Amino acid sequence: MDKYEEYINVFDALSHPVRIKIIGILTQGRQYVSELARLVNVSRPLLYMHLKKLETAGLVTNAMEISKSGKAVKYYALEDFQLRITKELLHGLSEHIIIETPARGGG
Repeated sequence: MDKYEEYINVFDALSHPVRIKIIGILTQGRQYVSELARLVNVSRPLLYMHLKKLETAGLVTNAMEISKSGKAVKYYALEDFQLRITKELLHGLSEHIIIETPARGGG
């Protein structure tokens, strides 16, 4: 994946308040899915959708572990990252964007 796509994935991941909330919770330490869904106040399927965006952006990782009771538990943790947005960065990214004029309807 090139840098342009990586940045677009990060911007996309950070564009929703639920994902910002997830990141905020994970700054305190890794969390298992059921507890994370409870803390964010969303369903597990919706949580997984948001976590997928964060994973695609490389902001979170997951690990499956077996609990003492023998149950498989999926944990999510925040990756260490630093993001600095500058006008030069945005200018460079903008050069990858081609906006096509929509075709006019015939008539």
